[in-house]
Amino acid sequence: MTELVERVDDDDRVIGVIGVVDRGEAIRRRWLHRVATVVCRDTRGRILVHRRPHDDVRFPGGVNFMLGGAAEPGETYEQAAARELTEELGVRARPRFVLKFRCAGVISPYWLGLHEAEVTGPFAPGPDEIAWHDWLTEPQLAELVRDEEFVPDAREAYHRWAALRLQESHCGRPAR
Repeated sequence: MTELVERVDDDDRVIGVIGVVDRGEAIRRRWLHRVATVVCRDTRGRILVHRRPHDDVRFPGGVNFMLGGAAEPGETYEQAAARELTEELGVRARPRFVLKFRCAGVISPYWLGLHEAEVTGPFAPGPDEIAWHDWLTEPQLAELVRDEEFVPDAREAYHRWAALRLQESHCGRPAR
């Protein structure tokens, strides 16, 4: 199945008429495209972590604290994050935008939009997306990030997310 994405430039703007490309080609050619992710929390503030299936094409068996995937042509980061949350957990929610950055990416560079959402009810992880999951406190997550099985791109996102949370707590704003 072909997955289409919008090729974007260094400023995250769609590149003219050649904007829609196959994601596989974008990865092979190291073209920038958009990826939307969601950090899920439960009502106690714990963070959902999961292991990717061992037969997954990208980061097989890797551990991650974000759900997500490529934004489809015409989708905003927020729309893509909400769609991915439904596809991967079977949950409908309105993810809140937190940050965006150009991720160096182990496989290929891309723009990553990170969001947060609270998961309050039951959910049904898709077995083709999530092999295992658990809820961790922030200190437990900080320890897990150091594990070699943690997805390298997720590690980069974690450090940016954690730095933003620390900055917000020092500025008197409540950490999310």
